[in-house]
Amino acid sequence: MDHHDKPLQCPYTNNGCPAIAEIKQLKQECERLRKLSQHDPLTGLFNFNHLMNTLETEMERTRRTGLSTGFIMIDLDHFKRLNDTFGHEEGNKALKWFSDILRNNLRRIDIPCRYGGEEFAIILPGIRLSQAVQAAERLRAGLKDSPIQLNDKTINISASFGVDTYASTEDISVEAFIKRADSLLFQAKSKGRNRVCYDKQKITVVPTEVTTEEKDLLFSLRYRDRLS
Repeated sequence: MDHHDKPLQCPYTNNGCPAIAEIKQLKQECERLRKLSQHDPLTGLFNFNHLMNTLETEMERTRRTGLSTGFIMIDLDHFKRLNDTFGHEEGNKALKWFSDILRNNLRRIDIPCRYGGEEFAIILPGIRLSQAVQAAERLRAGLKDSPIQLNDKTINISASFGVDTYASTEDISVEAFIKRADSLLFQAKSKGRNRVCYDKQKITVVPTEVTTEEKDLLFSLRYRDRLS
């Protein structure tokens, strides 16, 4: 073998090799940038881009499995008045506070996102409309039971909710699905705010047990979360 054909060998051990250390740093930086591209920097929730991509994925899952995808649009009530009264820094504090309420009152597999401003959205995989409505009501109650202190004053903040589900028999886009939920949110606001609106005609008999298909989906999603 010619000496030019000899493979290059690192003079350092694996633990001391500067190339390996640099690769690890690059991987960490890539992971940091990946998270930044998917998360809202203020609340730590997923951002709008992640919402759109993930909702498309979940709607495709619905078309494959037949299990519906739940979706909740949320708007904090009278938030402009709150900002005008307490200032934008306290307004940001309220947005973070609400984000914590979302995390504490959702299933592990649910996907809370900041839609923009004081609007939020939640993707609920493999869920029926009745269950999605219950989730929204749970969040509404969580707000009522969790006052916040702004400028040393304790106040309650309410929110309006529009709830919908996507079924495998439907042929609509992600944008159309969001628009439909947004129209339900508008109903909640126009009817006096601090309420949950949904299409009551879509709820017939409310099942009390989780189906085998739903159990399988929940297991697969949780297994996916452990691997990610």
